[in-house]
Amino acid sequence: MADQQSATRKYFGTDGIRGRVGEFPITPDFVMRLGYAAGRVLIANDQHHRDDHRPTVLIGKDTRISGYMFESALEAGLCAAGVDVRLTGPMPTPAIAYLTRALRAQAGIVISASHNPYPDNGIKFFSSQGTKLADDVELAIEAALDETMQVVPSDQLGRVKRIDDAAGRYIEFCKSTFPNQLDLRGLKIVLDCAHGATYHVAPPVFHELGAEIILMGHQPDGLNINLDVGSTHPQGLAKQVLAQGAHLGIAFDGDGDRVMMVDSQGRLIDGDQLLYIIAKHRQVTGQLQGGVVGTLMTNLALEHQLARDQIAFARANVGDRYVLEMMLQHGWQLGGENSGHILCLDCHSSGDGIIAALQVLSALKQMNATLDQLAIPLYPQVLENVTVQQRIDVKANAPIQQAVKQAEQTLNGQGRVLLRASGTEPKIRVMVEGQDAPLVKRLAVEIAEVVKQQAV
Repeated sequence: MADQQSATRKYFGTDGIRGRVGEFPITPDFVMRLGYAAGRVLIANDQHHRDDHRPTVLIGKDTRISGYMFESALEAGLCAAGVDVRLTGPMPTPAIAYLTRALRAQAGIVISASHNPYPDNGIKFFSSQGTKLADDVELAIEAALDETMQVVPSDQLGRVKRIDDAAGRYIEFCKSTFPNQLDLRGLKIVLDCAHGATYHVAPPVFHELGAEIILMGHQPDGLNINLDVGSTHPQGLAKQVLAQGAHLGIAFDGDGDRVMMVDSQGRLIDGDQLLYIIAKHRQVTGQLQGGVVGTLMTNLALEHQLARDQIAFARANVGDRYVLEMMLQHGWQLGGENSGHILCLDCHSSGDGIIAALQVLSALKQMNATLDQLAIPLYPQVLENVTVQQRIDVKANAPIQQAVKQAEQTLNGQGRVLLRASGTEPKIRVMVEGQDAPLVKRLAVEIAEVVKQQAV
C-alpha cells in the first residue's frame, strides 16, 4: 500500500522532504506553504477544534545553520493557518517523537537532513502518537500545497511558545528506559555527538547513569554537523577510544536516530551487531517478544546467528519506515538496519540512537560481558555500483539473472546476492556477501560486468 502511494507523492519521500538548501523544495517560501498546508489538514482532521482550542504543533531541529530560517518559515505558515506552535530548539528527531506524544500535540515537525552534510536540510513529520504520518495524511498535505494561502482572521492566528524544559524532559525519558537497578559506573565511554542534535542531551544521560564520559563532536557551529564525526565517520571515535583506553565508544548521527559503537580494540560495531546483542539479551532474560526485523541489506551473519539461537527473523525493504511496518505486522518489538537505525518499540515509537545505546549497555551489564565479547563477526559484504543510462529491470533480464544464478550456485547456501536499483541515482547496486572474502569480491565484479554490458 505504502509503495503504491509513494509513487503518487510529489514531495514526500520515505522519510519526509529532503534536499539542498535554497533549491526547490528546500526553500523558505515552500516551507512556509508546507507549514500552512499541514496546518489546514490538521484543523480539518481535528474533531475538537474551536477558536479557543487550536491544534498544537511541536517544532524541533538539528544544529545546521539553515534550521533557524526554516523554523521561522514553518512557524509563519502554521500560525497563518490558525495552529499554535511550540518550539524546542535543537533536539534529536526521536526527542520530538516523544515530546509530541507527551505534550499531547497534534503533530511534531523536525527540521533535519539526518546524516547529510550541512548544505542539505529536510522536513519530517510525526503524528500525535510519535509515529510517521499515515500515507493519506501526507497526500492530504500535498493536495493542500496547491491551494492559495489565506490567512485566518487575526483573532484566530496561532500563538507561539518556547518549551524551556524540552531537553530535561527527554533526558529523563531516555534514562527511564534503562533498568532502575543498574548503573554505568566503572564504564569509560567516548561519546561522539556528530556536532548534531544530541550534543546537549546525550552527555547528561550517560553521565547521570554513572559513566565516565569523554566527549567529541559536541561543539556545533551550524556548519560542522556530521563533518568527519558521528556514525557515518567513526574513524575518529576509534582513535579516541584507543588513545583514552576507553571500554567503548558511541557515535550518533546528526539528528540522533542512528547509533554505531566502537569496542575497546577500536573495531566498528555496526547496527546489525548491536541489534543482535539486544535480541540475545532479551532472549536470555525472557523479554524478547517474537522475532527481529532487518532489511534486504542486513548481513547474512546476523540471519544465520539468529537461526542458531532459534530467534525468528524477517527482512523488510531498506528504510526504517518499512522496518516499522513489518514489525507492526508481526507484532514484534525489535528491528533495525545496519546503518544503526534501531527500533525498540517497548521503549519508544521511533528509532532512537541514545535509547538503542542504552539497551546495548544494559545487555553488557546484565550479561557481565564486554562489547568485544558479544559482537558477532560479520560476513564480508561487497557492494558494486553500476551506473546505467536508463532503468533496467534486472529481474526480467535473462543474462543478469543467469549471472546471479551461477553466483548463488557457487556460494552454495553460504552467501547471498542482491541486486537493487538506487532510489536516488541512475545506478544498479550489486551486493554479494559470504564467508569467503576473495570469492565474494570476484562474484560481485563478475555480476557487475554483466550488468554493465546489459546497460549499454
